[in-house]
Amino acid sequence: MLIMRSLQSQSHAVYDCKYHIVIVPKYRKKILYGNVRVLIGTMLKELARQKECEILEGGAPPDHIHFLISIPPKYSVACIVGFLKGKSAIKAHNTFCKKSRVIAQKSLWARGYFVSTVGADEDTIRKYVQNQIEEDRTQDGNPKLDLSWDQ
Repeated sequence: MLIMRSLQSQSHAVYDCKYHIVIVPKYRKKILYGNVRVLIGTMLKELARQKECEILEGGAPPDHIHFLISIPPKYSVACIVGFLKGKSAIKAHNTFCKKSRVIAQKSLWARGYFVSTVGADEDTIRKYVQNQIEEDRTQDGNPKLDLSWDQ
């Protein structure tokens, strides 16, 4: 049986949507050192909370940031990543830039990103569905409803 962990809920959904995301600074520059690394990590956590997301783990070598984030199903991954990258670039510029003039375009991050879903593997889900059918038949005493498409 599939073990459900860390389920979260909204008004009409129960979910466990976690993603591994990697973002890199523009031109893959090695700029994430010391205090900059800590402050950008703090910024990302604050911004994630604003969108009801939670950064569960994170790491920052000098040339990229990778983190594990839980995102509610009402938001797309692209929307959240765009929000995090855009707002953190503005905040980082305002925090670290020594120039007093306002610059319209504040680019810190490269355009793309990497994302991978994190969760139960396909075999585990298949076994759970197959075993759940048998368990339901045993409990209800009804004949098995077979929804396999391999017939």
